[in-house]
Amino acid sequence: MKIHPLNPLTFNLMIIILKIKSIINQNIPQGVTMKQKWRVLLFVLVSFILFSCSSKSTNENIQGYLLIIGGGKRPESVMKKFIHLAHGFENGKIFILPMASADPEGTGKYQAKQLRELGAKNVDFLIVSKDDANADSMLRKLDGVTGIFFSGGVQTRLMNAIGGTAFAEKLHKLYRSGAVIGGTSAGAAVMSKIMITGDEKRPDRNKNRAFSRIEGDNIVTAEGLGFLEDVIIDQHFVRRKRHNRLISLVLGNPKLVGMGIDESTALLVRSGHRFEVLGENSVIIYDARNADIAPFDPTKTYNLCASNITMHVLTQGYIFDLNKNKVIAPHESIRK
Repeated sequence: MKIHPLNPLTFNLMIIILKIKSIINQNIPQGVTMKQKWRVLLFVLVSFILFSCSSKSTNENIQGYLLIIGGGKRPESVMKKFIHLAHGFENGKIFILPMASADPEGTGKYQAKQLRELGAKNVDFLIVSKDDANADSMLRKLDGVTGIFFSGGVQTRLMNAIGGTAFAEKLHKLYRSGAVIGGTSAGAAVMSKIMITGDEKRPDRNKNRAFSRIEGDNIVTAEGLGFLEDVIIDQHFVRRKRHNRLISLVLGNPKLVGMGIDESTALLVRSGHRFEVLGENSVIIYDARNADIAPFDPTKTYNLCASNITMHVLTQGYIFDLNKNKVIAPHESIRK
C-alpha cells in the first residue's frame, strides 16, 4: 500500500489542532465534558481561521496603487506611469493636492500643468483645509477620481489639513477601489502610518550634524495617512545621507520595514505589499524583523546596538515582496 505524504497545509492544521487541544486540556477545569471541550476547540479553531483569512486578505483587497517618489527631479517615465495608472491618458480624473507646499496655489498650478504637458487630459489641483475636509461638498469633489498626487513641502502641513478627516478616509476608499495615490518628498513621507517629521528630540547645535548618530528615542514622528502600515518611508535618502535616522527608527520599531527612497526614484506599490523600484537611483531597505536588538536603556546611553539586520540596495526593476520577505530581480519578475 502506497502512503501519500500530507501536504504542508494539512500538516500545519493538524499541528495547530493538537496544540489548541493541549492548551484546552491544561486550562479548562475538571468536570467539563469531552463534548464541551470539543466545542471550545472548534470555536477557537474557527476563530483562528477567520482571523488568518482576514489578515491575509487585507492587502489582497487593495486594487489601487501607490507611487512614492523620493523627491528631487521627477523622471518623465515615472510621471507617465502615474498618469497611465490613473487612466489619465483616457478619461481618468486626477487631482494634485499641494497643501504641503508653502505656496499651494502656485505649486498646484505648476504640477497640474506638468501633467497636462505629459498627456493627462483631466487634471486639476485641489486645496483642502481642516475647515472643509469633512464637508460633503468637498468629499463630492473626489467622486470619480482615479489619481491623487501629493506635492512636496512640509509633511506636517499636509497632515494638519486632512489628517484624521473624512477626506482622508475617502482617499483610502479610492485607493482600495483602484485609484493610484502618488506623492513626492513630503508627499512620500505621509504614505506610512508612522511619519518622519524631520525633527529631532535632541538636535545638535551644529545643523550640519543633524541625525549624526544611530540613537534611540530621538526621531520625532507623527501619524501619517497610513496607506502603508508595516513600512516607514524616508525620502531624499542617499542624496541627503539619511541612513542614521531611518536605522534608528527601524531599531525602535523592529516590526516595521524602513524604505529610504533616493531622489528621482520611486516605489510603485501593488496590492499593498509588492514594491517595485522605478527611476534613476536606488531604494535602500532596512529590515530588522528578525534582528537581534540589544535592550535600550536611555539612563545609560542613547546608542542603539543590533545585529542581523537585513539591508537591500535596489535599483530600477527590482521588486521587494513584503509578505514573502523576498527580493525579485527584473529578469525573475518577467516570469511572475
